[in-house]
Amino acid sequence: MEIRTLRYFLAVAREENMTRAAETLHVTQPTLSKAMRQLESELGKKLFIRRSFSIALTDEGVLLRDRAEDLVTMADKVEREFLSLDDITGGELYLGLAESWQIRCLAREIRALKDCYPALKYHITSGDTEQVTEKLDKGLLDFAVLCEIPNARKYDYLPFPEPDVWGLVMPAGSPLAEKAAITVDDLIGVPLFASEQGWKNDIARWCGERLSELRLEGSFRLSYNASMFVREGLGCYLTFAHLVNVSQGSGLAFRPLSPRLETKLFLIWNKYQTFTPIAERFLDLLRRDFRV
Repeated sequence: MEIRTLRYFLAVAREENMTRAAETLHVTQPTLSKAMRQLESELGKKLFIRRSFSIALTDEGVLLRDRAEDLVTMADKVEREFLSLDDITGGELYLGLAESWQIRCLAREIRALKDCYPALKYHITSGDTEQVTEKLDKGLLDFAVLCEIPNARKYDYLPFPEPDVWGLVMPAGSPLAEKAAITVDDLIGVPLFASEQGWKNDIARWCGERLSELRLEGSFRLSYNASMFVREGLGCYLTFAHLVNVSQGSGLAFRPLSPRLETKLFLIWNKYQTFTPIAERFLDLLRRDFRV
């Protein structure tokens, strides 16, 4: 199975039409149709449901699409890595990042690296621990950032210099906004939003046995989306400081939790990973500036 054939397949899956796919690939339709028939023959599975004016994927086709996307992405990454081996002006970094105010430290380091290597390019994927570690494990990322202690059997890691501080985002007119800090008692009966990861780990650690007294109204992976629900009065959002705009006129307020709840951030990479030159330089920079 060739990478080129997988690119053809992904184009057909995306366009849902053989003619349009052939046009985007700059090949003839008979060439593309023949390649897809050969792919189905090679796998021994029907990949497409062919209709009069469109094409849909079978269950087997959906499975191949998901796998092919990872394979093509990896092939592209490997190609770019080899091209960058002799590039003394830059290279490419691939990072998967959790949502955190501490990401500003990482952005500062990338800026410093780009000052030295102006041709540097970087590709950012955002997500929770499950999302970014899946890509890291597949080799699609050089580094990932987690808001929890990493698995030391699988990953090497650097802690960020500062932790994130938890608090509650609420409508500015809420009675809770009159408090200097928010306790567990304050949250009883309040519809709450949080990330699934934060609720199960950090908030559970903070509440202890009282977690069952709190009401999780809904879970979010993106702070901006959660803030829209808070604006509409649907609940309050447990999250890190600085992730939601709570400036004057925003209609929202933030108050820290009491007792204080902090979460450390970690930059991780696969054990025994072979880095590209630019990734190695980036890690050296972080080790120096993070003082580890």
